[in-house]
Amino acid sequence: MDLQYFGGNCVKLTTKKASLVIDDNLLALVGSAVTKATDISLITSPKLIELPKASAFVIDKPGEYEISDISIEGHGAQSHMDTDDKKTAVIYRLIIEDIRIAVVGHIQPKLSETQLEALGLIDILIVPVGGNGYTTDGVEALKLIKDIEPKIVIPTHYAEKGLNYEVEQLDLDQAIKDLGMEPAQRVPKLKIKASEIPEITQLIVLERQ
Repeated sequence: MDLQYFGGNCVKLTTKKASLVIDDNLLALVGSAVTKATDISLITSPKLIELPKASAFVIDKPGEYEISDISIEGHGAQSHMDTDDKKTAVIYRLIIEDIRIAVVGHIQPKLSETQLEALGLIDILIVPVGGNGYTTDGVEALKLIKDIEPKIVIPTHYAEKGLNYEVEQLDLDQAIKDLGMEPAQRVPKLKIKASEIPEITQLIVLERQ
């Protein structure tokens, strides 16, 4: 499986059989979407992120899905800007080529025991770190990391040149400082197999495409 980062919360996961794009909001951020008509599209915050214009299949609600050998479970969650009685966000558990992935999106960093049990064991956690009231910052992301205990952490949604966020985001250096984790790798693309998942949690920074 390959993972690439395109800015915002947008990550593309590619296998031999399919490609899945998470939160392609790039039209609003940089002016050019990456989702193609053959891609599976995953949306964590339907209220914040518009549906892609082209996609083979769109998932933006809780539920269980099986597409092109990709297992997907969506669970309702309180978004970072929800009141206590609302759950407008969706967190996802993916199983791709025997790798277990959690995509949390813009949520409150206080998952319930039920939500944590639903996620179960996780190999890769994709988590925003930009903060400023819009999404989780480094400190809040660290809480999620401690609760979920993934083996690989991939940060997203931080300030970068050329990205026009609705709410100014913290830069990656500040997020890394707050996480208290030095990156094990900084790579343009992460190519990984289930047998290559590390035993100790690592922070891996994907360079924006």
